[in-house]
Amino acid sequence: MKKKCIMIIAGEASGDLHGANLVKALRQKDPSLSFVGIGGRYLKDAGVDILIDAGELAVVGITEAIAKLPTLLNGLKQARLLLKTMMPDLLILIDFPDFNLRIASTAKKINIPILYYITPQIWAWRSGRVKKIKKLVDKVAVILPFEAEFYQKHDIPVTFVGHPLLDLESSLLPGNSLPKSLPNPLIGLLPGSRDGEITRHLPVMLGAAKIIRQKLPNARFIISCAPTASIEQIKAIGGSDYDPDYFEIVEKPAQTVFRQSTLAIAASGTVTLEAAITKTPLIIIYRVSFLSYWLGRALIRVKNIGLINLVAEKDLVPELIQNEATPEKIGNLAINMLKNSAQLEKMQEELQKVNKLLGGPGASNRVAHMALDMMTLNS
Repeated sequence: MKKKCIMIIAGEASGDLHGANLVKALRQKDPSLSFVGIGGRYLKDAGVDILIDAGELAVVGITEAIAKLPTLLNGLKQARLLLKTMMPDLLILIDFPDFNLRIASTAKKINIPILYYITPQIWAWRSGRVKKIKKLVDKVAVILPFEAEFYQKHDIPVTFVGHPLLDLESSLLPGNSLPKSLPNPLIGLLPGSRDGEITRHLPVMLGAAKIIRQKLPNARFIISCAPTASIEQIKAIGGSDYDPDYFEIVEKPAQTVFRQSTLAIAASGTVTLEAAITKTPLIIIYRVSFLSYWLGRALIRVKNIGLINLVAEKDLVPELIQNEATPEKIGNLAINMLKNSAQLEKMQEELQKVNKLLGGPGASNRVAHMALDMMTLNS
């Protein structure tokens, strides 16, 4: 009997990690499965035969996508060829919508079943894509509590599986515990995982750190280095503003950075939900090119961009976006928060409530069951 094969595509660092945990869950249930696809270090370590490294494809913003267009088109060509050559028993897509929906179109034409895990945020912007998902995708597994209702309204088979961050071993550790007074704060800086994000956010964060040190000279900083980046890259971007006496660069999981931090300053994205898991007070920032921001504002349908605020359905943590994300505004806001321990403790209580809304551990196992059921039905 032919050995069953799953093709999996994760174009970004967080999807690579969650995809790897899904592969491990699938292998536990059926060790005979083989995997091929697009991803990064985590999927490769999980035993997936990687066709294209996800780091070559990851972009954010419209102008950034244009710059990488030749690489993206080549990736599409190779992925489509792989689909037609291998004819996998299932295609699992993880986020990365503009690329993945094009691959889904090819898979649909050759009758390969499609499971979309961690779907694009179409409830926030470019909601017209829901029609394409309904046409192409067989089943959807969502990780945020309000997403299931959105897909149900459009008659798309959907299951809320909980957030995969809660499957990580570090999520089982105790949450962040703040001291009553904060004379020696440790501040986490999480500039993002993509090259463009780090280039835009890290200098701003280091500028804010300089302002914080003027008012709080005992403050120290820990910079998170994502798996898709390197310590050398962080130091190069930091330039003369990187001072090893005040900054430490770590290649540990983001949750480890959050747990050590009195306060974190983080680029908007999935990683900010790890602040909820660890109960770490947070400032969310984000910057893109002017054109990407201008076009994005015209298309975005939600008030907030921070996932914590979206899940909480209120302004729980501050967001400084685009022109608001300056060293001065970030630094002064951080100083005010650090001087108000009651505010930080109140934020921790609210973050714990968000944590409880994320569905509990077991997302990888739930999606694995869905995947195996789909392959059984299709065999």
